[in-house]
Amino acid sequence: MKGSVIFLVDMQSFYVSVEKADDPTLQNQPVIVSGDPERRSGIILAACPIAKEFGVETAEPLWKAQQKCPQAVVRRPRMQRYIDMSLQITKICEQFTDLVEPFSIDEQFLDVTGSQRLFGEPFEIATKIQTRIMAVTGVYARVGMGPNKVLAKMACDNFAKKNRDGIFQLDTSNMQEKLWPLPIGKLFGVGNRMEQHLIRMGIRQIGHLANFPLQQLQSRWGINGQVLWQTANGRDFAPVTTQTHDGQKAIGHNMTLPRDYEILSDIRVVLLELSQEVARRARAKGYTGQTVSLGVRGADFDRPTGFHRQIKLTSPTDFDLDIYHAADHLLHRYWDQLPIRSLGVTLSQLQQGHNIQLSLFEATNKKHQLNQALDTIYHKYGNTAIVRAASLTAAGQTFERSAKIGGHYK
Repeated sequence: MKGSVIFLVDMQSFYVSVEKADDPTLQNQPVIVSGDPERRSGIILAACPIAKEFGVETAEPLWKAQQKCPQAVVRRPRMQRYIDMSLQITKICEQFTDLVEPFSIDEQFLDVTGSQRLFGEPFEIATKIQTRIMAVTGVYARVGMGPNKVLAKMACDNFAKKNRDGIFQLDTSNMQEKLWPLPIGKLFGVGNRMEQHLIRMGIRQIGHLANFPLQQLQSRWGINGQVLWQTANGRDFAPVTTQTHDGQKAIGHNMTLPRDYEILSDIRVVLLELSQEVARRARAKGYTGQTVSLGVRGADFDRPTGFHRQIKLTSPTDFDLDIYHAADHLLHRYWDQLPIRSLGVTLSQLQQGHNIQLSLFEATNKKHQLNQALDTIYHKYGNTAIVRAASLTAAGQTFERSAKIGGHYK
């Protein structure tokens, strides 16, 4: 492979693979990792190949998966364990190159262009990475190879995952033969809705899009149309970088509620808790923000309701009550009074919070001092060391959330 050599290293059924690595008695059994059905999170997060042979699919309800595979062993997610394992795999990848970019908890981009003199040809490097990850963690990795990130990603998703050796190279020499005949939904960046739009335009395969007039795509979808066309043609100029997550654009927190919330006072309790969490995370990262967004999703799946609105504050803040009052204003203005299933609060238009803009009308310095006192307590005793009285009511979720990472128990 000439030029740049980019890998996308993906862990097979990552959550389940970790569970099997930690418990060898599960190796030859169908295993699925699922959320808690009693708290509305009974969705399949991962299924091993054995379970998938019975038709079990990721993101389907647990009850449906158990109908397909009654003998499946069900494990609750252990998010902290998966995060620790992901960090360990990143360190393994860094033994082969200093250009490692985590793409998700179970995927890493690697630029091994400069590593070939040390570790051999690309296929040889990929095999060594697979072997090292398996030896250290017990998790099986697949590797997609390409001259850029987008081709490496599609090589992994569409081919390496189906190969016996778990490695596949996709570049300009075989792109038209291998990639272009695939259904348009297999193109990286094409979701279900976009897939339907493209099919209605007669674009059923990736090759159809690659050869479609670019101007027409741009006139309909602007820059997104151009990006899709470039992806179909295997063009991607984004480098593998270790600074991907350095510049954060927003800080948010979303929660699926354990029951339908339909009483305003109950909703406001959760809204306050989410605002506190967003403010605490903003301060921990040294940010203030000037725009507050509120997302609400209704409880009726058949007739979705809800909204996503935002409001700009007069000045940047990292104070929980500032965020809460803005979110509460949006709730009063846009809520349709129908039961709510999930809430999300986001702080955006971030800027460094080292400099404080003093106000003649607000006790800015007192807010800053209060924040410092709270953060000292949180750091020393944990996020539930001090809570507002509202969180002690039946509507409060602070203590439940503190036991979770990403909505799942640690």
